[in-house]
Amino acid sequence: MEEIVEYNNLIIEKTEGIAIVTINRPKVLNALNIETISEIRQAFFSFRDDDSVKAVIVTGAGEKAFCAGADIDEIKDLNSLKAMDFAHNGQCAMNSIDKLKKPVIAAVNGFALGGGCEVSLACHMRIASKNAKMGLPEVSLGLIPGYGGTQRLARLVGKGKAIELVLSGKMVDAEEACKIGLINSVVEQEDLMEAAKKLAKSIMKQGPVATRLALESISRGLEVTLDQGLAIEAKMFGLVCGTEDKIEGTTAFLEKRKPELKNQ
Repeated sequence: MEEIVEYNNLIIEKTEGIAIVTINRPKVLNALNIETISEIRQAFFSFRDDDSVKAVIVTGAGEKAFCAGADIDEIKDLNSLKAMDFAHNGQCAMNSIDKLKKPVIAAVNGFALGGGCEVSLACHMRIASKNAKMGLPEVSLGLIPGYGGTQRLARLVGKGKAIELVLSGKMVDAEEACKIGLINSVVEQEDLMEAAKKLAKSIMKQGPVATRLALESISRGLEVTLDQGLAIEAKMFGLVCGTEDKIEGTTAFLEKRKPELKNQ
């Protein structure tokens, strides 16, 4: 059964265990204003305890833009103190995406610039259509990325490439974005949502406790030293080995049959 939830700037469709979040401001290329940022945070907080949601896909309304960035009208008159609060508010919204213990896929369907690129970076995986263009052009406006771009981009593509992209402010097309590891794959625009759903469904077929703990192990491990990350992995491995899914999965493997996971 499909459920559609509408905010002022988002449309959320829940179907087959997948929540599809569409940034819905097509007249301004889905630019992020303060209200949209707040709605993103609210939506992702709601997904945390919603057992009907197994995976999330984020995309933009229309065929031109995933999200063209932050609303510059809300930035131009900020003083330093208010700008710090502005950035912190956006970072909290991006963290609500990044920290969700369910897989989040960005379906990048056009321009993903500035804050829009930062939304995609906060997602766990990214699939782009061939017309997609991505970048962090803030320096051309006398700014720097403020919603986590300087941090997440470097962790994804490496320090050198991140410095090049941020300091030059240049856009990259979908093919180049894929080559540098900014996105996972490129598809035709008409195939984008189906590809994102296919990826989500392939993950949803696995043991949900195992996928949640694996996701947490990877995400937390990137924030600490290797030794600390290995300790996190060992802890997660121990936790997953205490589940019924682990018993059923390993038994089914040895008995050469498909497991019947109970999601426990």
